[in-house]
Amino acid sequence: MTISQIRELSDKTLYIALQSALTSKGYKFFDRGNYNLNLIGVRSGARQAGKFDDLFCVAYREMGLEVVKRYECTTDAGTYWMQNPMSRKGTAMLVPGQYDKAYKIGKHKGYSALVQSAPLNVWRDNNKDIILDTNVESEWGMFGVNIHRAAAEGKSTINSKWSAGCQVLSSSDDFKELMKIANRSVKIHGDSFTYTLIEENDVRLF
Repeated sequence: MTISQIRELSDKTLYIALQSALTSKGYKFFDRGNYNLNLIGVRSGARQAGKFDDLFCVAYREMGLEVVKRYECTTDAGTYWMQNPMSRKGTAMLVPGQYDKAYKIGKHKGYSALVQSAPLNVWRDNNKDIILDTNVESEWGMFGVNIHRAAAEGKSTINSKWSAGCQVLSSSDDFKELMKIANRSVKIHGDSFTYTLIEENDVRLF
């Protein structure tokens, strides 16, 4: 499915589709208890940097009902960082996969966000164009690949410097809602979050 098609699904249908996408890959999907969060990034098939064309989903149950929040985001580095890598190895791009207990609530540039707390696997794109390459070397490590917002207020439409590999929500209001949900989860399940990154064609209707 495409990102636009995924956006239009009902909560229940998308919940089941995301659960199927994860379990078919052998990944965990948390389906018991209130606010037991599945943080899922869905990367679009587009391979040009600079857009918020991906989807960040939060799937969980509340009083037994399926809930899915969906937020416009980027899972890719912005154009500036693609052309000006922070590392001599190249710009970081998170490899699809499930990263168990890899995030916790912490500070990103002074404000509360979800910060990396365990090693992640990233591709290193070092040819300094704005096309996102995946046929490159990867490495595991602590890179500060956080989950945060773009501008402090409003919605951003262009990703130039907002991400150097982080997962970034375009809307400040969406991000506030995400952190509110995360803080509710912490009170029940503790301050540890698993993040799963998949691609749009992994989401299917059965």
